[in-house]
Amino acid sequence: MVASTRIYEGEYAFRHCVVASTWAFEAQGPGSIPGGGAISIARRSRWRSNIYCPPIKMAEPDPPVRLTYMSANLETVVVLAAGEGTRMKSATPKVLHEVAGRSLVGHVLNAVESLKPKQVRVVVGAGREAVESHLSQISPKVTTVFQERRGGTGHATQLALADTNISGTILILAGDTPMLTGESLQQLLDLHHAGGFTATVLTAEHPDPTGYGRIVRGDDGSLLRIVEERDADDFEKAIYEVNSGVYAFDAQKLTKAIGKLSNNNSQGELYLTDVLEILRNEGGAIAAALIEDFVEILGVNDRVQLAEAAALLRDRINEGFMRAGVTIVDPTTTWIDATTKIDSDVTIFPGSSILGGTTIASGAIIGPRTVLQSCTVLTGAKIIESNCIEATIGKSANVGPYSYLRKDTVLGADSKAGAFVEMKNAKVGDGSKVPHLSYVGDATIGEGTNIGAATVFVNYDGVEKHHTTIGDHVRVGSDSMLVAPISIGDGAYTAAGSVITEDVPAGAMGVARAKQRNVIGWVMRKRSGTQSAKSAEAAESAARHSDEKKG
Repeated sequence: MVASTRIYEGEYAFRHCVVASTWAFEAQGPGSIPGGGAISIARRSRWRSNIYCPPIKMAEPDPPVRLTYMSANLETVVVLAAGEGTRMKSATPKVLHEVAGRSLVGHVLNAVESLKPKQVRVVVGAGREAVESHLSQISPKVTTVFQERRGGTGHATQLALADTNISGTILILAGDTPMLTGESLQQLLDLHHAGGFTATVLTAEHPDPTGYGRIVRGDDGSLLRIVEERDADDFEKAIYEVNSGVYAFDAQKLTKAIGKLSNNNSQGELYLTDVLEILRNEGGAIAAALIEDFVEILGVNDRVQLAEAAALLRDRINEGFMRAGVTIVDPTTTWIDATTKIDSDVTIFPGSSILGGTTIASGAIIGPRTVLQSCTVLTGAKIIESNCIEATIGKSANVGPYSYLRKDTVLGADSKAGAFVEMKNAKVGDGSKVPHLSYVGDATIGEGTNIGAATVFVNYDGVEKHHTTIGDHVRVGSDSMLVAPISIGDGAYTAAGSVITEDVPAGAMGVARAKQRNVIGWVMRKRSGTQSAKSAEAAESAARHSDEKKG
């Protein structure tokens, strides 16, 4: 390794050196990059630079010259997603399992999207129809390639390259690495282009390298080969630097070399890793980019690793939101999908899950123990211990505790869905309140209306759903049954305990309850010997005794 380290602004060159970062190069002196490109040293990255060969000595510019390197356009991305995932023990193809609101392959494609490749080819195999259907929904422009027989990563790449005329740079990566970021992939590509390399592989030092291909370097630190664990000897298994499964290639040189692969290994498969040695033997310049955070390369092969990936993504997502001004009281119990949008000055209390494409505006308070799925929460809304699905919660609205807002529920500004309230396909106007213990289904409620406790919107006749329309400033009495389809006009009232089956005009009082009739002595006759009867008899005896004393 280079003995002395300096960070320069300017041009650098390395003779087939092993470099990790295009942003913060470590070197003994400046030089010129093969191919004539230049690198902008704009900031230090978290990537570690590893240069194991001396750079070309040149006079240091005074003052340093800042140049900008613009990476060549990425022509092709190949995502390997044909694995059966037998260790998942699931009927669902491995790459379709979800973490943080996206499928595994969805996370990979999201990272790739920021690179703006001209084409993306996904190699599919197990569960072909399901995977292709999913891809058509999340990334309809991708091209799928079917690998009927599992012949290894090299074979999958051969299929992806077949019958195509791919040029420029090709990026190859696995479909089960949800932690990869577009930023890291871009840095890999920038390094690849800046150094004029034939191939560049992304590597990391893993504290437990079991299961990963090992990076074998020469005495000068250069990349010699990648050895799969099942083919590694004891010395190679002791290496902590591992292959990420992410590669940047010169597409034309890869196309020529891929046909030279051999399946002379323990698995009888074609390994893409063997291409690196072929290219090296043909005089190609091979680089290994070592990233500092090994978490990015973690793959998912079973349910344990799926849970680990979910927790890691949770931490990454939560940290990002907290640094952007969101208060998350307990990040370890707060789960936020990667697809959510949360403004600053939102407070999220413990035990909450923000899922799907939920958006939350500034000043909102969420939780504790609240689930929001595909919801829109406007400024200053407060949602406590509730479950909301595809609902819109208006400005300064209050929800909960223990409310359930279902699809197509819309709460207006300053409205309320209080304790133990369920709503479905309901529009609640500004300032209206459903304070507690009510069901509101298929309804439109105007502004400033109050729905009394234990009110039920009876929307289902056993065959069809029917709508209830309630006007502005209406007062619905407690324990009312509103049997749809009906309309209650502006300013109207309903009496407590009413079963409303007909429209109530504006300003009217709707009363629909039978006259009370008391059947004297019924309990003593029909329930003789019960505790109720004994209590009633005692009360009757006490009343007689009181009357006798008065008389």
